[in-house]
Amino acid sequence: MNQIQPNGKALLPIGVFLLLYLGGGIAFHDFYAMPACVAFLIALFVAFLQNRKVSYDAKITLIAKGLADDNIITMCLIFLTAGGFSSIVSAAGGADATVYVALNFLPTSLAVVGLFFIGCFISLAMGTSVGTITVLVPFAIGIAQSTGYSPVLCVAASASGAMFGDNLSMISDTTIASVRTQGCQMKDKFKANFFIVLPATIAAAVLYFLFSINSVTDPIDVPAITGTMVLQTLPYILVLVGALIGFNIFLVLVAGIVASVVIGLALNMFTLSDVFVLLGTGTSGMYDITVISIVVCCISSLVKEYGGIAYVLNFIRRRIKSKRGAQAGIAALVAGVDVATANNTIAIVLTGGLAKEISDEFQIDPKRTASILDIFASVVQGLIPYGAQLLYAAAGAATLLPESEVFSSVAIVPYMFYPMLMAVSALGYIIIFGKK
Repeated sequence: MNQIQPNGKALLPIGVFLLLYLGGGIAFHDFYAMPACVAFLIALFVAFLQNRKVSYDAKITLIAKGLADDNIITMCLIFLTAGGFSSIVSAAGGADATVYVALNFLPTSLAVVGLFFIGCFISLAMGTSVGTITVLVPFAIGIAQSTGYSPVLCVAASASGAMFGDNLSMISDTTIASVRTQGCQMKDKFKANFFIVLPATIAAAVLYFLFSINSVTDPIDVPAITGTMVLQTLPYILVLVGALIGFNIFLVLVAGIVASVVIGLALNMFTLSDVFVLLGTGTSGMYDITVISIVVCCISSLVKEYGGIAYVLNFIRRRIKSKRGAQAGIAALVAGVDVATANNTIAIVLTGGLAKEISDEFQIDPKRTASILDIFASVVQGLIPYGAQLLYAAAGAATLLPESEVFSSVAIVPYMFYPMLMAVSALGYIIIFGKK
């Protein structure tokens, strides 16, 4: 099998997408002027036109192999199931009831900070940022609508918390990938990683508090908790507890759907015939994000085959000259590949081997290298508007908001304080402790 040669031109589809999606949004002052799915399809078309040496049938085969990845299939199933769960639990009164119950225990002034820490806790237990966002977005929108907080701010706080566990959880794909590629112990990586991102966690919580402290426009009188409210919150509790225990998120969501149906029927919130309509509506609301995930995977497969990923790897390695520079290079390496693939696990897997070589050459502690890989992959994944996390966060919110209040994934980025601060904290660590 021939080794893939570096080729910067292979990154053209990514550039085309960014130009169409971000450039179009800026030019027209509307990021819905160019739907993300259309921009990705055009980018995929460009990828097909590249590299005439590879036949059309061969390109289809490459795409099919990429789509066969377990992570892609699982992600799509989660998206569709999450849409059904959000729809049916809301119809059963679960969203409103959960908000009211939470506000009885959580001061309104700390609601946004609370969403951030809840996201941190759930994602740490679940090991998946997408799964955490799936669970929390309906809750975040309910908080926003009940208190007057900005829906974008609430969703961003939830998504930021989700990236905390994506980076740190011992059952996260990214953590497992980074540890395995560097040959260190999971607990050692966790300790090293935790102390690097701890300042970012504290600073993010402070920022969410400052951004929300004066933004409540319509404070509400929270009704007292009733037995009916408690019953209506059970599907959320079931999903949260199941996720925390570590059950498969797909099965947990199915259990949440069943519980919502039973409770909704028992309380006469809807009829049996309504159940299928509600599930269909919720599932169809996730079609766009599911298709986008598939198309992104197709583009990534071709970009990798054409040498785009190899170009990024080679570009970074040639510029490394010191131990501190090696760590910064590893950070740039995994960040650059994540920009191209929009998948932090894949980015770590693709760069892990080269990062290990660089780490050995410059005598960098494996647990530090693993931490840097995981941190910067999560930083980029939490900030790119075409990544699964922010795309789902925006899509999930859109199913619950009035059309006039719907926002794009781009609108979430400025409020993703934790990934931004995680990058600052990690770079500061490299600068201060990089020579050790």
